[in-house]
Amino acid sequence: MPPSDSSDAHPGALVADRGGRPAPEPVLYDFRRPIQLSREHSRMIQVALDGFCRQATTVLTSSLRTVCAVTLTGIEQSSYAEYVDSLEATTYLTIFSAEPLLSKCVLEIPVVAVMTAVDHMLGGPGRADQPERALTEIETGVSRGLIERLLHELRYSLASIVAFEPVVTGVEYSPQFAQVAGASDVMVAMHLELKINERAFPMSMCMPFSGLLPHLLRAAAPAPVSDRERAQRARAAAELKDQFQTVPVDVAVRLRPTTLSPGDLAALQPGDAIRLNHPASAPLEVVVDGINFAHATAGTSGFRLAALIVGTPKETP
Repeated sequence: MPPSDSSDAHPGALVADRGGRPAPEPVLYDFRRPIQLSREHSRMIQVALDGFCRQATTVLTSSLRTVCAVTLTGIEQSSYAEYVDSLEATTYLTIFSAEPLLSKCVLEIPVVAVMTAVDHMLGGPGRADQPERALTEIETGVSRGLIERLLHELRYSLASIVAFEPVVTGVEYSPQFAQVAGASDVMVAMHLELKINERAFPMSMCMPFSGLLPHLLRAAAPAPVSDRERAQRARAAAELKDQFQTVPVDVAVRLRPTTLSPGDLAALQPGDAIRLNHPASAPLEVVVDGINFAHATAGTSGFRLAALIVGTPKETP
C-alpha cells in the first residue's frame, strides 16, 4: 500500500521530528495576560523542586515502607481560578502559610493517594479500592504527620530562593471552597506525579506569583564581587586581549571581482586575455574572511611581493 501524503494528516496530529520524537504541540498565548514567569525563574524553581522530589521520595518510601517516587512534570503560571478548575471535584487540599510570601499556599494530593498512604502506614497492604471520602480523625492525624514532613522538605529545597516556615492552617476536600487567593490572582502552579508501587497519582502545589517574584529576582541577581575577584577578572581580560593580538589570520589582497558568463568561462584558451573590472587607478582590496577592511597598492619588499596600505578612495584627494 503506498504511503499516504503528509498533507492528508489530521490537523491536530503530531509531526515527528528527525529523531522520531513527536514535536511538541503549540501553546496558545493570551495577550490579555502576558507571561510574567521568565524562563530563568522557571528554571530556578525547577532545580529547587527536583531536590524536593528526591527528598519526598525518600520520606514516602521510608514512611509507607513500600516503593514510592515523586517526579516533577511541569511548572506554569496561571490564575487561581484556572488552577482550581484543573483539579478534581474532590481532593485532599492542604492549605499552609508560608511567610514571607504574603499569601497562603496549597499542597494538593488526591484522596485515593492519601488513603493508600494511610493504609500503608497503618500496616495495611495499600489496596487499590480505597474509599473516596473525608478522612476520619485518626486518618487525619496520621496523614498530617506525613504532610508536615513533606512541607519540611519543601522548605529545605526552596531555601535557595526564599526562607520560609510552612505552617498548616487547614485541610479542604472541595477546591471550590478553598479560599486561598482571588480568582484572578496570578499563581505559580507546580505539577508533580506521585507513584506508590505501580500506581500513579497526580499531585500539585500552588504558590502566589507576587510573593515569589521578589525572592526570585533577588536569587537571580549576580553575587557581589570582591576587590580581589575584580582584579583577577581584569588581569584575565588583559591577558586574553594580549593573546588575541598574536593570533594568526589569513589576509588576502585582491582586485575587484570580474564577472564572466559560464559560456565565456568555458571558452577560455591559453593566451586569451580577460578584461578586468578593476580601474588602473583604483587601489587593491585587503580582505579578511570576506570583509574588506583596508586598501593597498601593489609593490615589493626586497625579493617579495608586498602591498602598501593606503587610504580609502574617499580619503584620497
